[in-house]
Amino acid sequence: MRAILFDKDGTLLDFEATWGPLYRALALDLAGGDPARAAAMLAAGGIDEETGRTRSGSVLGAGTTSDIVRLWYPDLAGEAFDAVAARIDASFRAHGEHASVLVPGAAEVLAELADMDIVMGVATNDATDAAVAAIAAVGLDEYLPYVFGYDSVRHPKPAADIVLAFASATGVDPSDIAVVGDNRHDMEMARAAGAGAAIGVLTGNSGESDLVAYADVVLPSIRELPGWLAEREETEIADPAET
Repeated sequence: MRAILFDKDGTLLDFEATWGPLYRALALDLAGGDPARAAAMLAAGGIDEETGRTRSGSVLGAGTTSDIVRLWYPDLAGEAFDAVAARIDASFRAHGEHASVLVPGAAEVLAELADMDIVMGVATNDATDAAVAAIAAVGLDEYLPYVFGYDSVRHPKPAADIVLAFASATGVDPSDIAVVGDNRHDMEMARAAGAGAAIGVLTGNSGESDLVAYADVVLPSIRELPGWLAEREETEIADPAET
């Protein structure tokens, strides 16, 4: 693998620690301060009432801002729709800049991968500018110069567009790109683009059973990624027919 495209939330950032508090505050705000309505919005979005965690593959767990607006305001269209989407994106950006929590070991792993001359980027269903701000705020921007949000391509995850845009920007063929993420959408994006590897991690809102049918491998976290890549490379050198 010559390049790696990381999902952001649940892969590089601790999903629940970062976004759980914002989702609750945002829903209450958009519900006009009505706790019952806010709770219903959160449940519809995928937050489990008993555990408080976000379900794998749900709108709040994997969707774009547009998906959230369509879910919470199904009758909105045109300028009214755009206004609510902009309001939500602004909340995401402000929160991400000041409250993003790294997955343990993320910075050290990216530094190690950079030393291996691997080009890295981010694929997220957040807005691009919000993702750029959050990544800079946690000090990962030096390793992640390529950031693609839902608004940077015509078709966001799980479509192939972001992988293909990353390939075009870096000059790396999709077959030499590994996609790493915590959600089925990430694995489907990798498959759709013909990526060289689809790697699931368990630091987000998916369990192994959610990912195993779609991923080449499921790792506990990105901490195991350098070792897995090195082992894969050794296997390919030992037996070129395996490539």
